[in-house]
Amino acid sequence: MRTIGTVLLVLLLAPTMLRAHGTPDWARRYLVEYAARGNAGATARAIPSFSRQTNLGCNACHTAFPMLTPFGRLFKLNGYTLTGLQTIGAGRDENPSLKINLIPPVSTMLQTSFTELAKAQPGTQNGNAAFPQELSLFFGEAISPRLGTFIQITYDGAEGTVAIDNVDLRYANHATLASKEMIYGVTLNNSPTVQDVWNTTPVWGFPFGSSGTAPAPSAAPLIAEGLAQNVAGLGAYALWNSHVYAEATVYRSSQQGSAQPPDASSSFTTKGVTPYWRFTYQREWGKQYLALGTYGLSSRLYPTGVTGPTDRFRDVAGDLQYERVVGNGTFVVHATYIHERQTLDATFGSGGSANPANTLNTIRADASLLTASRLGASLAYFSTSGDADTLLYAPNSVTGSASGKPNSGGLVAEVQFMPWINTRFSLQYVAYQKFNGGTSNYDGVGRSASDNNTLYLLTWLMF
Repeated sequence: MRTIGTVLLVLLLAPTMLRAHGTPDWARRYLVEYAARGNAGATARAIPSFSRQTNLGCNACHTAFPMLTPFGRLFKLNGYTLTGLQTIGAGRDENPSLKINLIPPVSTMLQTSFTELAKAQPGTQNGNAAFPQELSLFFGEAISPRLGTFIQITYDGAEGTVAIDNVDLRYANHATLASKEMIYGVTLNNSPTVQDVWNTTPVWGFPFGSSGTAPAPSAAPLIAEGLAQNVAGLGAYALWNSHVYAEATVYRSSQQGSAQPPDASSSFTTKGVTPYWRFTYQREWGKQYLALGTYGLSSRLYPTGVTGPTDRFRDVAGDLQYERVVGNGTFVVHATYIHERQTLDATFGSGGSANPANTLNTIRADASLLTASRLGASLAYFSTSGDADTLLYAPNSVTGSASGKPNSGGLVAEVQFMPWINTRFSLQYVAYQKFNGGTSNYDGVGRSASDNNTLYLLTWLMF
């Protein structure tokens, strides 16, 4: 939790950084207001690249990683450009032609985990140790006064590969509209919702860590990372009067490890561009915060090749984020509902689906209490339901559906402890009430939904 010492540190840092490094007015104002309030937010972990760059503790931007504080949301919207490091510059101070950090802020993330299923998958050993589950290198820094980067490169232990992970490059500036301040900018990123500053959308939603080896429901909307790391998106955004946020981004296929330009060997290639949109209204009052929003996309994909019929996915979502200071801790609620309409001209035409069109409905909601002692507890509900399709959701051991339905749902309970603000230990349990359309013999081979209940222990280090 933010302590008196943290408040004093921020009060001291804000004017010092302003004099030495030209801290922008938005950051100075927020830091002073934040220190004066002395509220909101649990101790947490950011990527240390940004802590090194800003000279601020992780808990200035995060409650529990990757959940952002109001200051963290502003830091991201302002293009990751606030810096407390010595910089190399050229040109005039008020309008420099160069301003880069003397030492690039680089950081590392290590995840190691243990997964135990209620019943082992056929032919496999239960109790899987992953060391590492993931190992990431982050390049997060300001590369000009108005341009900043968040770049993640990840080694995946299960796949044994190194690949580009989340990327968000931003340009940001300020203006006045109708006598109110506005932050506006441009984002270049590689996954719909990776640019989002709320923790209700798929890339940054709960659970923030999960098993890479446990069975997962077969159906998910396209916006739930179905295009992640295989597209390039260019978008514009604005936050007006600290309340109204709007964004529009278009995506085009940019697949990793496959033919470029895409050809007959390619799969899931976009036809034209995929538009993505986001609108949110947010408000703070007293020790409370509320954001209500909507987001979505519309995409045409070639299942194989780059010609012929396509499948179309239209995703429309609504979301809510609520935060409240409780003593020296924070209570946080996230919720989202996603409706997807699938028009499967290509898949149906090739005999891959029984229906020419399907729908999918996804609900996710979680609540977390984060305490001053760096203990936290979370409880989440998840549900996916949709039209039955006996070809798209066919019977198969573990991953299939005997009923042809995509319906899955259950609960996630998690406790966490952070002995230091860049170190996290968590214990998570996932309990399925339904899996791939059934509770017992859901796959047609005798497996029950509860057999996939998962105990997951995670050690997560950021340094």
